[in-house]
Amino acid sequence: MPHLALLLCLLAASLGCRREPERRSAGVQPLPAAFGERQAAREHMVRETIAARGVKAPRVLEALRRVPRHRFVPPSLAGSAYSDRPLPIGWGQTISQPYIVAAMTEAAAPEPGARCLEVGTGSGYQAAVLAELCGRVYSIEYLPELAEFAAKNLRALGYRVELRTGDGYAGWPEAQPFDVIVVTAAPERVPEPLLDQLALGGRLVIPVGPEGGVQELALYVRRRPGRDPASFERSSLAEVRFVPFLGDAGAP
Repeated sequence: MPHLALLLCLLAASLGCRREPERRSAGVQPLPAAFGERQAAREHMVRETIAARGVKAPRVLEALRRVPRHRFVPPSLAGSAYSDRPLPIGWGQTISQPYIVAAMTEAAAPEPGARCLEVGTGSGYQAAVLAELCGRVYSIEYLPELAEFAAKNLRALGYRVELRTGDGYAGWPEAQPFDVIVVTAAPERVPEPLLDQLALGGRLVIPVGPEGGVQELALYVRRRPGRDPASFERSSLAEVRFVPFLGDAGAP
C-alpha cells in the first residue's frame, strides 16, 4: 500500500496537480514580515481613496490591500506611500497614485492564470499588483537603473516577475499572446506591436497623448484577429497625466 500511495502521488504530479498554496504562480508566498507592515494604512487607502471612488472588483481591492506599497518608494518617501498621489522614484520617473493603479488594473480585468505584460516597470509596484492577480507577469523597463531598483524590490518581496530592460514599444513578441497589457507611460499614439500581441479577448490599458498635456486613458479589447480598427473595441476611461513613453514611443 505505501508503494501504491507513492505511485498515485507521482501520477498526480505528472498530471500537473498542485497543492492549494501553489495556485498563485506569478507571485510566490512572500515574506510574512514585509506583508505585515502598514496593514492599517493599506486598508485605509483601499477604503477611502479607491473603493470610495468606484473601484469595485474584489480581487483588485484585495491585491491593493496586500501589496506593501511603501516597499516600492524611496525610504525617504515611505511615510507618504499610501497618500493618493504620485511620488517620485528617481531618474525622472514616478509611481502612480493608488487610485490610478487600481482603476487601470480593474479595467484590465486580469483573471487567475492570465498572461500579463506591463510596459514601464518603474519601481515594480504595478507588476506586484498584477502578480497577485495573474498567472504569469512580464514587465519591461527602459531605464537600466530603474529596472534594477524594481528587480530588487520584487525579489525582496518574493514575487516572480519576468523582467526585461529595453524599449517597450515592441512589446515582448516571444511571450505573446497576452490576455492583459498595462502601459504605465504615455506615448503619443498606441504602439501597433502591443495591439498585435493581444490575445483574442485580451485587454490593453494605455494612456495616450502629448507630453506635458492632458492624456486619455484608453482601453482596447481584441474582438477578432487582425490589425484593422474593427478588430478592436475602444473605450475612453479618463483624462490623466503620465510621464512620457521612453523609446520609440510610436515614432515612424
